Amino acid sequence: MGSKGIKDKNLKILNKKPLIFWPINALKKSKFVDTVVLSTDSTKIRKTGLKLGAEAPFLRPKKLATDNAMTTDAIKHALKFFSKKNIFFDYIIVCEPTSPFTTNLDVDMAIKKLEKNSKKVDAVISVAENIAGHPKFCVKLKKNSKVKPYLKKFHRPMRQNLDNIYYYCGNFYLSKVSTLLEKSTFYHDRAIAIVSERYKAMEIDDPLDLILAKVIMKSRKYLKK
Repeated sequence: MGSKGIKDKNLKILNKKPLIFWPINALKKSKFVDTVVLSTDSTKIRKTGLKLGAEAPFLRPKKLATDNAMTTDAIKHALKFFSKKNIFFDYIIVCEPTSPFTTNLDVDMAIKKLEKNSKKVDAVISVAENIAGHPKFCVKLKKNSKVKPYLKKFHRPMRQNLDNIYYYCGNFYLSKVSTLLEKSTFYHDRAIAIVSERYKAMEIDDPLDLILAKVIMKSRKYLKK
């Protein structure tokens, strides 16, 4: 609830729906997700989530809802709540309101990929190609505002000649529960990635992001699904 970039961010309206609608809707429409749980420290968000069809049987402790709190700790809190009721899960997939373009098709693709490769893979994460923020385009600034290369030297590369690199985007985080509890992360050498379309990779962190998301939402029919 305490978002600094946008007040009451997760309840902001996007295409006539609050942001928390989009991940709840994607998970509810999935062929494979059988339990949709909302973890929040806000009674207001909890009430909205319940109306949208999510389960919200607890409020997240305040200590797990600070700027420095780890998402995995909030996940462990949720899993512990259910384990005390003798309810256990094989997989867990996390979808965030700040990534509203994730669909049930993305969720199902990730779960099928993990299931198909389950002997050698424990997690599936979403990534997007890093083009504008490629390290070869980046510089540092000295105290006198003079530029310093981020890498060992200055580069003036052509985009088409850049090596392909990727960054974590927030579309989804999927893991075997046992591995997540052991490693406390989705990122490890038994994780594989699904490359997201560029527009799906945007995350809403500030007012400009929300404006752009509204434009994208209206223009999705012109974009790759």
